[in-house]
Amino acid sequence: MSQASTIRGQEILNNPARNKETAFTMTERQSLGLEGLLPPTVENIDRQLERVQTQLAAKPNDLERYIYLMSLAARNETLFYHTLMSDPARFVPIVYDPTVADACLAYGHIYRGSAGMYLTRDMKGRFKKILRNWPVKDVRFICVSTGGRILGLGDIGANGMGIPIGKLQLYTACAGVPPEALLPVLLDIGTTNAALRADPLYLGLRELPPDEAEVDLISEAFIEAATDVFPGVCIHFEDWKGTDAMRLLARYRDKVLCYNDDIQGTAAIAVAGLTTALQIKNETFADQRVLFLGAGSAGIGIASMIVSAMVEAGLGEAEARERIVLIDVNGLIETSRTDLNEWQKPFAHEAKPTKDLLEVVRTFKPTILIGVSTIGGAFTEEVVREMAKLNERPVIFPLSNPTNKAECTAEQAYTWTKGKALYAAGVQFPDFEYQGKSYHPGQANNFYIFPAIGLAVYATRPARITDDMFITAAAATADQVGPSAREHGMLFPLQANILETEVTTATRVAEHIFDSGQATVERPENIRAWIEGLLYKPVYKEL
Repeated sequence: MSQASTIRGQEILNNPARNKETAFTMTERQSLGLEGLLPPTVENIDRQLERVQTQLAAKPNDLERYIYLMSLAARNETLFYHTLMSDPARFVPIVYDPTVADACLAYGHIYRGSAGMYLTRDMKGRFKKILRNWPVKDVRFICVSTGGRILGLGDIGANGMGIPIGKLQLYTACAGVPPEALLPVLLDIGTTNAALRADPLYLGLRELPPDEAEVDLISEAFIEAATDVFPGVCIHFEDWKGTDAMRLLARYRDKVLCYNDDIQGTAAIAVAGLTTALQIKNETFADQRVLFLGAGSAGIGIASMIVSAMVEAGLGEAEARERIVLIDVNGLIETSRTDLNEWQKPFAHEAKPTKDLLEVVRTFKPTILIGVSTIGGAFTEEVVREMAKLNERPVIFPLSNPTNKAECTAEQAYTWTKGKALYAAGVQFPDFEYQGKSYHPGQANNFYIFPAIGLAVYATRPARITDDMFITAAAATADQVGPSAREHGMLFPLQANILETEVTTATRVAEHIFDSGQATVERPENIRAWIEGLLYKPVYKEL
């Protein structure tokens, strides 16, 4: 008999995977030693959901709702996911972006209890032993962050643990990946954030991060330990400092099952939105000229995937790179600069040095403007109006988040372009009406992509994750935006149907994995039905 089947009484109520709270039947209460530990009324999960919704409605803001939902997850996992999956358009922005940004900033102050694992640099020689403390042995995904570059917040160290927790919750809430297969990890290497190091309630190491060579040694030790303790596990790198993110993905992508959502997931969702926008314009990627404000890991990742899309549309790789220009904090990425990293150099062109975005728009004449700068308001009225002067339907993607980091709002983009912009942001802006027409701005959020990739990988168990899988996911996402939605400016599927969307995307990715010979399981006759049979369902099981 397993240990899970022998626990009784208060132990069950303290086990979030088994706890049903007031939904335990009278028979279960008698047999499991729960009599007297619960109120006498027996409720079903929908009645419990009603109580959750009532309590959430009484909270003064979304941060308080986040705190409540995390507490719910810690005591009743099934009810937590039943809540999220009952209305994802409402609850995903609470448990993830944009509310998770506020939660991370205050993480040490709102901490209620542990979720996931915290590994510190001084544990480097003992990672294997410590990972074996995790009670689940068949972990299929680890989302690991150093907290070095969280959203648009910068280095917040151990406060960044809210991101791995939230990302993995979306694997389940958006794509039905079973939660027991998921492990959030904060790899604490210290933080450059002096204010946090001085905060008495900060929970992480109060040390500066080590140099790059030591970061690499710590990362190598972690990956070796994780893949040994959990054979076949997929490592999801999340919100590492940009140079670390690019370097480690390049080092490990062909050695272990891994990916970086900030690089590959962000690129895929951007390409998905651009694909829809270009279909609306009846153009191809080969027709485009793309200007980026921001040239970190996200910008380079998106630019690289756009190069692949342009090559697929008929351009040579060098010609494709010529059609992409990037600006970072030090100005235009051009050949006279001596501070470029190895990933920026392929995008450096011979041009006059400048930091003036408007000047670059006027000289380069982009058809697409993408913001990954975390500089709120950087797409000024002059810049956006210039884009509208150059293009009948300018494509404007201010992708920085949280909300106050967006390069321009939906209202600004639609107003300044007289309703002509094809717009998507990294956060969800409200619907906007301009001259009697209603617009539903898109949210280029990675949750359309990475949970579906996770579900496909969970099902097919490939040895590696390739960019082709992300490109397939991007195309599948774009294909699910219907004509009526496009008429209202929508570039992504409705969030209300996110599980259906993700299963459709995961099916396409799984088909690609089987077709390319990368799967390590036998191909089923009906891939979609097979995947649907693997989905987690937030319903109580009989104990």
